[in-house]
Amino acid sequence: MTENMPKKIENVQFKDALGERYLSYALSTIMSRSLPDVRDGLKPVHRRLLFAMRELGLVSRKSPKKSARVVGDVIGKFHPHGDTAVYDALVRLAQDFSVRYMLVDGQGNFGNIDGDNAAAMRYTEARLTEVAEALLEGIDQDAVDFRETYDNEGAEPVVLPANFPHLLANGATGIAVGMATSIPPHNADELCNALLHLIKFPNAGHEKLVDFIPGPDFPTGGIIVDDKASIVQAYETGRGSFKVHARWEVEKLGNGQYQIVVTEIPYQVQKSRLIERVANLLHEKKLPLLGDIRDESAEDIRLILVPKSRAVEPETLMASLFQVTELENRISLNLNVLNKDSVPGVMSLREALQAFLDHRHEVLVRRSQYRLHKILDRLEIVDGFLLAFLNLDRIIQIIREEDEPKPIMMEEFGLTDAQAEAVLNMRLRSLRKLEEETLSAEKSDLEKERDSIRELLEKEDLRWAKIAEELKETKQKFGAKTELGKRRTSFGEALAAVNPEDFIEKEPVTIICSEKGWIRAMKGHIKETDDFKYKEGDAEQFVLYGHTTDKILVFTEEGRFYTLEASKLPGGRGFGEPLNLMVDIEKQTPLSMYVYNENEKLIVASQSGKGFVVEMKDVIASTRTGKQTLNLDDGDVAHTSKKLEGDLIAVIGTNRKFLVFETEELPVMSRGKGVRLQKYKEAKLSDLVSFSSEEGLSWQQKTQVRTESDIRPWIGKRASVGKLPPIGFPKNNKFN
Repeated sequence: MTENMPKKIENVQFKDALGERYLSYALSTIMSRSLPDVRDGLKPVHRRLLFAMRELGLVSRKSPKKSARVVGDVIGKFHPHGDTAVYDALVRLAQDFSVRYMLVDGQGNFGNIDGDNAAAMRYTEARLTEVAEALLEGIDQDAVDFRETYDNEGAEPVVLPANFPHLLANGATGIAVGMATSIPPHNADELCNALLHLIKFPNAGHEKLVDFIPGPDFPTGGIIVDDKASIVQAYETGRGSFKVHARWEVEKLGNGQYQIVVTEIPYQVQKSRLIERVANLLHEKKLPLLGDIRDESAEDIRLILVPKSRAVEPETLMASLFQVTELENRISLNLNVLNKDSVPGVMSLREALQAFLDHRHEVLVRRSQYRLHKILDRLEIVDGFLLAFLNLDRIIQIIREEDEPKPIMMEEFGLTDAQAEAVLNMRLRSLRKLEEETLSAEKSDLEKERDSIRELLEKEDLRWAKIAEELKETKQKFGAKTELGKRRTSFGEALAAVNPEDFIEKEPVTIICSEKGWIRAMKGHIKETDDFKYKEGDAEQFVLYGHTTDKILVFTEEGRFYTLEASKLPGGRGFGEPLNLMVDIEKQTPLSMYVYNENEKLIVASQSGKGFVVEMKDVIASTRTGKQTLNLDDGDVAHTSKKLEGDLIAVIGTNRKFLVFETEELPVMSRGKGVRLQKYKEAKLSDLVSFSSEEGLSWQQKTQVRTESDIRPWIGKRASVGKLPPIGFPKNNKFN
C-alpha cells in the first residue's frame, strides 16, 4: 500500500490551495464560458457550434442534418461538456425571438415565446444561416489563428473572421465569476453606417455615433422610451439600461367601448408568464383599471386588455400596467467583453466598434497575404508549364530515355523542384496549343492580382477602403432594405405615471378579521355581525366599517404596524385569506386594527407599562415588512394600542391598581420605547383607555355600560402606583 503513495507530500495552507484553484476556475469561467470576444461577439460554445456545422457541410444552400449529429460532433471534437448545454445554445441561435439575426436555420420545434421548450435534439434539424456563413467567411484562408482541441487530435479557431458585426447585432448575456455581461441586440444596417463613419472619422464622439445607432433593435420589437441623453451616456460608459414598452393600439368596439391590443411585448419576456402575472394582479385587486385579459395570439402576438369601464382613458390604463407588469421591461447594458488579448473589461460603444474594425483589418491583411502566397506558388507552376511548352520535344525525350528525369530537367532548363514535379505530373491532353494560350492568360491575370494585393498591403488607406466596401456589401445583404434588416424597435415617449389608487371606486365595506388572522371585506356596512361565518375553532376579533379607498392599520405584539389596502382584501365569499399572505406578519395575532385617518392619534403601550402617543400618519408602512413603532426591551412585548379620544388616560395593571392622568403627560413620538405609564411591582399593564373628563369614564359591566363621572379620586401623576378601581369595575381588569 505504501508503494502507491506519492513520494513527496507538500504541506500548503488550505486558503492558498483553495485560492489558487478558485482563481483557475474563475479565469476558466471568464475566458472560456461566459464572456464573448469583442471581435466576433461569440462565446466558445457558439463558436464551436458554428465551426462544427461548417465542418459537417451544413451551409445554407444544403439540406439540414439532425441536431443530435451537430451536438455529437461539438462535444466529441471541441466542447467536452454536457449535450444539454450545447443543444440549448444551438436552440437559442435558431429562435427568432431570442436573437436578432439567427445563426442557425432550425427545422422542427425550437420552442416559442410562451416559454415552451424545443423538441429533443433527435427530432430537430439544423443548418447555418447566411449570417453565420458571413462570420465564417475566409476561415480556410489563414484569416485567424487555430489552436489544438482539448484532446490534441484536431484544431479549432481561436476567433472567427466575422464579416458581420455580431457582438452588437445579436448582443450577449452571461454571468462569470465576479463579473457579468449584458449586451442588447442592435440593427445591422445602423451598425454598418456607424462603422463606415468611424473609418472616415476615427475620433467620432458618441453623440455622433448615436445619430447612426439611436438604440437597440430587439427581435421582439417594442418601444424604447428613454431620452437621447441617457442613451448617449449608456453607450459612452458601456453601462446603463433601456426602458422598453410593449407596442399597443386601441381597437374600437362601438357604443363608446374599446379594447387594447398588444402586438409586441418587451425583449426576453415570456408571453405566458406575462399573462399569468397580469391575471394574478387582477385576482389580488391590484389592477383597478383593468377588467380582463385574453390571449388571442396565433403566430403573431395579440393580447387583449379589457378596461374596467369605458370611462378609463387608454393611456391611463396602459400607464398603470407599465408600472406593475412586464409590459414594461428594463434591458440592461453592460458591455463587458474579452479584448483581442483575452482580457475582460467594459468597453464603450466606440471602443467596441473600433475593436471590430481592427479585427477586420487584421483579417484582411492575413487573407491578402495568404492569397499572395497562393498566387506566387501558382505563378511558379505556370512559368514551369510555359517553359515546358517551349522545350516540349526535349522534355519528352528526357522523360522517355532517362531513369531519373527530374534532376536533369532542373539542371538543363533551370526549373525549380516544384516546377519539375508539376511538369512530370502534367497530363498528355494538356499538351495542346489551346492550353498554352490559357496558361499565358492565367499568368497575366495572376500578375495583375499579385500587384494589386502588394499595393493593398503597402497602403493602409486602400485596406480601409476595402473594409468599407465589405461593410457596404454586408449592409446590402442584411440591411434595412431587406426583410430581415428592417428596424423592429421604435422610439417614443414614456406615459405619465399614474396612481392606480386614484381610480378605485369608493364603496362602503365591512372588514372582518378573525382571531386566527383570517381577513375579508364584505360589500356594504353590515351591522348584524352574528351572521358572519368563521372556520371551525375560529371566531370574530375585529369588525371595521370603511370604504374601498381606505387603508387598514394592523398592530402586532412585536410593536410593528402593517398597512393593508381595503380594495385589495379578498371578498366576502368564504372565510377570506390569512393576513400572513398579505404582509410579513408570520404567526402573530393582531392586537389592534384601525381604519386609517391621518388626523387621528393612537396610544401604544408595552406589557411592561411603557408607551407614548403616535400620529396615524407616522405608522403607515409602504412595504410588507411593516413599520417598527414601539421599541421593546428583551422579554417585553407590545400589549395594546387605543385611539386617543380625550384629555385623560386611564390605566390599570394586573395588580388591580387604577390610575388616571392627563393626556398631555404622554409624549407624542413617531418611534421609541416611550415613558412609564404606571409604576408596577411584580405586575404588568392590563388595559388602558383615553376619555373625555366631561363625559366621564365608561366600561362594560356584564350587559350594561357603566359610567363613572367623578374620577377625581383616581387622578394622579403619570408613573404613579394608583389606587383600587371604582366599585363594580370588571374583575378581568378590562375597560371593554
